[in-house]
Amino acid sequence: MTDFRGGEVWLVGAGPGDPDLLTRKAERLMTEASVIFYDALVGEGVLALVPPHVRMVPVGKRSGRHSKDQTSIDRLIVEAALAGEKVVRLKGGDPAIFARSNEELEACRAEGISVRICPGITAASAAAADLGMSLTLRGLARRLTFVTAHALAGERVSLDWHALADPQATLAVYMGKAAARDVSAGLIAAGLPRDTPCALVEQASLPTGGEFLTRLDLLPIAARTALGDGPALILIGQAVGAAVLPQRANAYTGTVRASV
Repeated sequence: MTDFRGGEVWLVGAGPGDPDLLTRKAERLMTEASVIFYDALVGEGVLALVPPHVRMVPVGKRSGRHSKDQTSIDRLIVEAALAGEKVVRLKGGDPAIFARSNEELEACRAEGISVRICPGITAASAAAADLGMSLTLRGLARRLTFVTAHALAGERVSLDWHALADPQATLAVYMGKAAARDVSAGLIAAGLPRDTPCALVEQASLPTGGEFLTRLDLLPIAARTALGDGPALILIGQAVGAAVLPQRANAYTGTVRASV
């Protein structure tokens, strides 16, 4: 067990939202902290585990609704640590995956502040669990690729579609709902079959979440109409079809139809 000292910062993974998926170490650090700076995507059940004496500071960033810019968040963390507080920076999912952790690590190290990472369960793992599938599959899905489809307002997603259009890979697209049209068009143009199975999973691990099975060419329609307005992850590849579709034989017929 690692001591949590004053003047120290921990970047803690809050997981996908279900408090039962929080690591024991993450929960301990949350209870020992004097201040927690938390993201908008941290589950309410996770926040409910924080003792009342811990100061809670929301610094959430969601697409199009940033409450704090990254530089301001870095400054808040550094100032709290320099004041001798036990600082937790609580991030949805895993801090090392599309979580802007490097900026916060560098800001702390530049001031000589001890900063460490407590990993968390990432959304792709939670989405696969909700679907009852494996992200990899021997002989069919030999590679797993994580990408983020987030782009600045008004910009198109720019990714190496040819590298991503691997029929023997599972592609997990984070923050991909708004960019589904670009994802679909890019992968198809790069040679991935139009009927490649896809799954959208909204609010993975939570009872309020939803799942939708479709195919690559119909992904834009599904992303626009099938689910709610919560954050969603897209899984693309033959592993989706091989593992999920046999369980839900009526869900995948080449037309967009919910699988609930």
